[in-house]
Amino acid sequence: MEKTAVVDCLQTKQKFVIELVKQLKKETASAKNRFAMVKARHKGTLREAVEKNLADEQLVPLCEFISGTRNFFTSSGCAGRIILIQLPKGESKKEASFHRRWHRQVSFSEVREALREKTKGELWLKMEPFILHIGASTLENAGKILGVMHKAGVKRGGIIVAKPGKFLVELQGTQEMDAPLKKAGKVLVSDPYLRFLVKKASHKMRRNAEMLGRFEKECRAALA
Repeated sequence: MEKTAVVDCLQTKQKFVIELVKQLKKETASAKNRFAMVKARHKGTLREAVEKNLADEQLVPLCEFISGTRNFFTSSGCAGRIILIQLPKGESKKEASFHRRWHRQVSFSEVREALREKTKGELWLKMEPFILHIGASTLENAGKILGVMHKAGVKRGGIIVAKPGKFLVELQGTQEMDAPLKKAGKVLVSDPYLRFLVKKASHKMRRNAEMLGRFEKECRAALA
């Protein structure tokens, strides 16, 4: 009886292991299918954005490279920008709107001309760094993106979505600044100070582009 009980126990455990392996294989296949579908959708979105000139030109080569790999895709991103943003109700962003937007360095005359135009509430000058979302097929591949990020010197980033078939990494630059320029139609800054702010914002855009370039270089080397 004892021998029969042991045999029955072993057979039960064997069946459990077999069923567990089957379930894991099924979940793995499901995750792969889910990743393939998500990747295809975002790849199509990128292609459409490029065709309609809606994509950030500085990011297109990197995004196309990543989307062309087997285990990664890009879902959204911005290479960095300098903006003039209207805040009708003070610093609340609820009803904020863009007054001007540049994905490049700007000149003093461009900003001063925009500053003279009619605006509502407060008008702020902001320099925002690059931000990029990269999808990975597995946790291991998401970790590879984090390794590339750290090697390139990008200090801000991490995994923000962790699901079977979809691991999403967000990375962001650190070059940023903001300053109020106008309130209730009244300019708050002198021309010399405005010139200083514009020069500083453009300098940060240049540093931002350099860091993004380093990330792209390391990315191409690691994912090729």
